[in-house]
Order: sequence, then structure tokens, then C-alpha cells
Amino acid sequence: MKNLHVVDHPLIKHKLTIMRNKNTGPKEFRELLREITFLLAYEATRNIETVEIEIETPLEKIIGFAIEDKKVVVVPILRAGLGMVDSILELLPNASVGHVGVYRDPETLKPVQYYCKLPPIDNSSTVFVLDPMLATGFSGVHAVKILKDRGAKNIVFVSLIAAPEGVQQFNIHCPDVPIYTACLDRQLNEHGYILPGLGDAGDRLYRTK
Repeated sequence: MKNLHVVDHPLIKHKLTIMRNKNTGPKEFRELLREITFLLAYEATRNIETVEIEIETPLEKIIGFAIEDKKVVVVPILRAGLGMVDSILELLPNASVGHVGVYRDPETLKPVQYYCKLPPIDNSSTVFVLDPMLATGFSGVHAVKILKDRGAKNIVFVSLIAAPEGVQQFNIHCPDVPIYTACLDRQLNEHGYILPGLGDAGDRLYRTK
């Protein structure tokens, strides 16, 4: 599928299998989400821009490379996306963080926005949108449109699991946004949940229903 990058790695497969298990508790679920996000971020940041800087090794001067992480913005989609933020900040500690709150209407499955707080964003920003589950794609597309309205040009979507239906929504509405995910699952059920999936990531993170 266009712009879809499935990060196929034994460590990710192993950790994702544990997360899928219905008997895995919230503590372990949170830790595994953090670990997998860290592995996904390695690939998702592959095309991030660098600048040349001169440094001096113990032996001589050289030209090295640096990431201007102050131009990086991390935007989790509340609430499940919060479980992915710390992994990105561990790699890019000076990144800015925004929040977009969206919930899915249980009848229409359409996104309902209830919160938005973003740092300054312009066309030089690199924005990582985080949501463990790319299901219908409606919430993800909604968040991307908010960011584009603020001036963002370089947006990357990072998810734990994606459904073909959600990827298709991105291909239709946001074909310029690459998606990095640990796994492309089979399909959605009639309630918009990913199959085989792992249930509701927010509920499993915070033991809610």
C-alpha cells in the first residue's frame, strides 16, 4: 500500500505478540508499547533532516551531522498516543509536544475533536503523529488536517497496528504522509476495531472500559 512502511523485525514481532495476549496487564502493556515505539522511531526518523557541524575529535577536526530537534514536533492523539511519547522524546529530547484529543463516535465511527493544543509549527517542522491503532483512519486523518492547517508540510504517522481500511483513508486524503507501523492486520470488525488486533489500546493502557 502506498506510503505504508511495516517495520518487520523479530524484536517487534516478539513484543507485539505479548501485547496482543488478553492476559497481558497494563504495566507490561505500557512497557512494551514504549519499547516498540522506540524501535519504530528508528525507522520513522530515517529521513529527518540533518545539518553539518564542525567538531573536534581527540585527534582532529571533522564535519559531523546534527539533528535540529527543536524543529521536531511530537503530537500524540489522546489518549492512547500518550503511551508512545516518551520513546520519541528519549531519542529527540528537545522536541516540542502538542496534543490532539479525538474520540470516535460509536454510532458513526467519525472523529469528534474535544481538545487541541499545539506548539508553533511551520513548513520547516517535522511532525510525528502518534496513535497505537490506525483503525478507520478517521482520527488520524483529522489530526493531520489540523496540522496542515497550522502550516505543517512534513508529517509522519506512527502506529503500532494498522488496518487496511485506515491505510486506505490516508492514501485518499493524505497521500503525502508516510505511515510507519509494526503490523498491518487483516480488517476491521463492524464496530471499527482491528482484527485480530489487541483490543482498545487506551483501555489496556489505563485499565478503563
